[in-house]
Amino acid sequence: MLIARLIADPATLETRLNAAIAALEADGIRIAEAVMLDFCSDVLQLMLPGDDEAALRRALDAHFPECDGLIARDLIQVPQVFVSDMDSTMIGQECIDELADFAGLKPQIAAITERAMQGELDFAAALRERVGLLEGLDEAAISTCLADRIQPMDGARTLVATLKHRGCRAVLVTGGFHHFADPVAADLGFERVVANRLAVSEGRLAGGLVGGITDSSVKAAVLAEEAAALGDDAITLATGDGANDIPMLQAATYGVSYRAKPKARAAANGWVDRGDLTAILKLLDIPERDWVAR
Repeated sequence: MLIARLIADPATLETRLNAAIAALEADGIRIAEAVMLDFCSDVLQLMLPGDDEAALRRALDAHFPECDGLIARDLIQVPQVFVSDMDSTMIGQECIDELADFAGLKPQIAAITERAMQGELDFAAALRERVGLLEGLDEAAISTCLADRIQPMDGARTLVATLKHRGCRAVLVTGGFHHFADPVAADLGFERVVANRLAVSEGRLAGGLVGGITDSSVKAAVLAEEAAALGDDAITLATGDGANDIPMLQAATYGVSYRAKPKARAAANGWVDRGDLTAILKLLDIPERDWVAR
């Protein structure tokens, strides 16, 4: 049995649903049930026999553009662990790009960032190249950048607070830097941070990193470690937007891409393209009256 939940434009919902049903029937798949989750909900739930997730995803992508969705093979539950990327997921910026602006290098560094996010460049090599370009920048620029440029993504605080209220552990894991991730995590309510550490010498960035690199394998390993601490049946949620997040998204019970690059969106079984981060709460069937607003 497959379960899909969708949040789409209500004005065209019925027409698009009929077209998706026709497409699935052409593939020999019949929808067992299509209902709104409750009277006041804007979440459509579909239930289908079998396990042809690829066919279901093709039909939904073709007939429900600009929607939010989640596909599962079992009853959808509130997760016990939430592991999220930071840049362009929990915050609206790419920290290294904003920091580069202080050094007058934003166009050069942003171009490398974009290619890495698209999966066109090796993440570790791209990170070292970008950090090297920042050598000599005053460390105080990071505090200024945080205060002036870095803002939480809409719905981020409510998403984290509501999940934690339901007993879910929240972990921020980023290919960015502790200088940014630690205060962002404290602000949003994350309980653990895994990130890269910038090397600093005499108050200026030294152009390198201290310790290992938090790359895609580390992100997936953090998710696995957190899940293992809860046992084999742990329900996990991961969010991210770029190629570096793909293994983590694929490993999670619910891997939700947020306004993501095409490769990351295709790899996830959930996606938010239309709403803000509170769309995830709707897809998990947590009523708005139970959200913890921050």
